[in-house]
Amino acid sequence: MAAAALEPWQTAAPRRRRSAARRPRPREATAAPAPAREAEPEVDGAVVLRRIREAGEDLLISDFWSSALETINRCLTQHLEQLNAPLGTLSEAIGNLHLDSSPDESDVAPGSVPGETLVTGTCDRKCVCYGIGNFATCVIARNQLTFLLLFLEKCQIPRSHCWVYDPLFSPLEIAVLNTLGVIVLSENEEGKRSVHGEPTIFYMLHCGTALYNNLLWSNWSVDALSKMVIIGNSFKGLEERLLTRILQRNYAYVAKILKGLEEHELPQTSQYTDIFNDTSVHWFPVQKLKQLSTDTWAFREEPDYQDCEDLEIIRNKTAPSAADSGLRNVLSVG
Repeated sequence: MAAAALEPWQTAAPRRRRSAARRPRPREATAAPAPAREAEPEVDGAVVLRRIREAGEDLLISDFWSSALETINRCLTQHLEQLNAPLGTLSEAIGNLHLDSSPDESDVAPGSVPGETLVTGTCDRKCVCYGIGNFATCVIARNQLTFLLLFLEKCQIPRSHCWVYDPLFSPLEIAVLNTLGVIVLSENEEGKRSVHGEPTIFYMLHCGTALYNNLLWSNWSVDALSKMVIIGNSFKGLEERLLTRILQRNYAYVAKILKGLEEHELPQTSQYTDIFNDTSVHWFPVQKLKQLSTDTWAFREEPDYQDCEDLEIIRNKTAPSAADSGLRNVLSVG
């Protein structure tokens, strides 16, 4: 099975595909069945891997893929300039970009194809994926996973440097992901992952707003945020859809960072409308972050969502809440 998963991607004539007419709800929200599921009682790992490969062949020849790559590449170019700026002048940083270089064998994910790549330069990026959904039975989730795998190739990120988690993963899906070479997290982090000073791309499509809020809280500093790129729900869209008081009360970190980021929307095509709708690439320019007020950075309270209805994420029931942690601290002092 591993050999089948790691063969090079190849383009092929497009096949007829099932339509996914419904707009997906965030798959972190509930354990309800995902849209566009395939009712097949006996699906094994080989079948899932074949379907992922077929989805990749279709994606590679689509207009969406080339347009999305152009958008992402533009953002990663700007982000790389920012990462390299402290080490030299801006012109030197630009000189380190490698848009079409053949990657070194040690830097390439298993099964990747040398050739056209996204911007990497001297930057060793990591990738974290949350909320991909049940890709074994859901067409939307499978296409999003396929995009991630192709993106890792183009960005020259080894699959061993990509961490993946969804609380809804089945044992079969975990086994497939292990075969594909990515790292499946064993614990529900609720998005509370620090980049620890390493440039990191977070891939989290159609996830609950609290997941983004938790991620921002975990990296609430100029240094940490400047090293992050988020491919996920449009923050502009969140601002437009949510009442200001709800956004500021329940998702304070999302509300506070709106003036400290750059957002580029992924293109919309009829073929992948339900799969990548409302999706943007976000990065955080240092100059914008430094313009935020001191009070903005001083606020570091962990989100607890006690008054939040329709939270849209699955909580980690084994992890202590912010309120519980505060109560224990009070008792220990007393």
